[in-house]
Amino acid sequence: MEKNEIYNGLINIVKSEYVKMDEPLKNHLYTQLGGKADYLVMPTTFEEVQKVVRFTNRAGIKHTLLGNGSNLIIKDGGIRGVVMNLKYLNDVSSEGETVVAQSGARIIDVSRHALNESLSGLEFACGIPGTVGGALYMNAGAYGGEIKDVLDYAYVVDKHGELVKRNAKELGFDYRTSNIPENGDIVVEATFDLTPAKYEDVKATVDDLTYRRESKQPLEYPSCGSVFKRPPGHFAGKLIQDSKLQGTNIGGAEVSTKHAGFIVNKDNATTADYIAVIEHVQKTVKENFGVDLEREVRVIGEDK
Repeated sequence: MEKNEIYNGLINIVKSEYVKMDEPLKNHLYTQLGGKADYLVMPTTFEEVQKVVRFTNRAGIKHTLLGNGSNLIIKDGGIRGVVMNLKYLNDVSSEGETVVAQSGARIIDVSRHALNESLSGLEFACGIPGTVGGALYMNAGAYGGEIKDVLDYAYVVDKHGELVKRNAKELGFDYRTSNIPENGDIVVEATFDLTPAKYEDVKATVDDLTYRRESKQPLEYPSCGSVFKRPPGHFAGKLIQDSKLQGTNIGGAEVSTKHAGFIVNKDNATTADYIAVIEHVQKTVKENFGVDLEREVRVIGEDK
C-alpha cells in the first residue's frame, strides 16, 4: 500500500489534525531522543483505536503503541508503520471506592484524583511519570506498591481490534511485567479498587513520597526514569554506585551523579549514546559483582 493510501486510510478513521507523517518521536519522549514515525496517530475514542488496529491488520502494516514515553527509548532510525499515542484518552472519574481512568491519563494524575476523593491505595504512584496504559503494561510500582495491588479490571483492544474486558488476574502481572505485550493488547481503560481513608493521612503519605522522589531523582534533566530492574538480593543503583560509574558518559548520555539508577540526556544525546551507556553499565556491574542488570526501560525502533 502506498504512503498516501495509508495516510488517507488513517484520516478516514481519525481527524486529520491527529494524524502526522514522518513525525519526530523525540518530541513525544521524556528522553527527547528517537527517530521518526512513518505515521503518528492519536485516537480520541475506543472505537477509533479498534478501527486503527483493524486497518493496520488489513493493510499488513505494523502498529506500535506509544504512551507518554516516560519508560521508553526509541532508536535513532525511528519506527516503521503506524505509531499510536493515546494521550487524548485521558478521562479520570470515580464512584464510591472505585476510580476509573482511561489509558492516556498520567498515573500521577490518577493518584492525585484518589487523594482528592480521600481514597488510599495509589499513593505509591504519585511520582511515577507514565500513563495508566504504561503502568499496566509494566506493572509499575514504587515505594512498596504495585499496580497489581489495586487494579480490579481493564478494558483492552486486542490484536484483532476487539474491545475485551480482562480482570487483573488475566493480565499475568509479575515484577515490572505483564502479559499485555505478549498478547498484543492495547489498554484503553483501567478500574482501580481503593480504600476510603482520611484525606490528611493520604496527603501525608503523598507528600512524603513526593519529597523523597524530588530530593533523590535527577528531574532537572531528560531521562527515561529508572533504567534497570532490581536484581534479586541487590539494588541496581547501589551496584552502579559501587562500580564508580556515576558521571560516566558516552556522547551526551550520562549516568546520573544524583541517582545511579538513572541515565540522563545531559547534552543532546543520541539513542546510540544512551544504549552504549546502558551496555557499559551492564558489562561493568557484571565484571565487578557477577550480577546481570536487566533493563526496565523498553528499547524499540530501528538503528539509523
